[in-house]
Amino acid sequence: MRVLIQRVSEARVRVGDDVVGEIARGLLVLVGFGPDDREPEIVWMADKLWGLRIFSDENGRMNRSAEDIGGALLLVSQFTLYGDASRGRRPSFGAAAPPGEAERLYDRFVEACAARGPVAQGRFGAMMDVESINEGPVTLWLER
Repeated sequence: MRVLIQRVSEARVRVGDDVVGEIARGLLVLVGFGPDDREPEIVWMADKLWGLRIFSDENGRMNRSAEDIGGALLLVSQFTLYGDASRGRRPSFGAAAPPGEAERLYDRFVEACAARGPVAQGRFGAMMDVESINEGPVTLWLER
């Protein structure tokens, strides 16, 4: 399981002209799944995201989590996180979970994250436009 996290002051996902997911302050989370990902990875990552202390405290130090600040998560499926462009000029996505399995894992990940706080999401498998204001900027890569 791979995620790219951005600390945002706002973010939204559009499919066509429709906003399908939107948050104010919180984390924009691009998430991809590998074929070996299971429940333990999902639970670990959901806990990690909500507890990750990357928001500033009153002294300007990264010492608060999304949970601490009353933030939200915007989850966006992103199989291209498993892209391998080490050979040739066209990435290979063979390391990503098959679409049906990835959708099941994504739905379970949304549930696990929503059990801890507010969650918005993109639309699995859709062509999406993702807009965000990256606060900091702060961007992190996590893999489990």
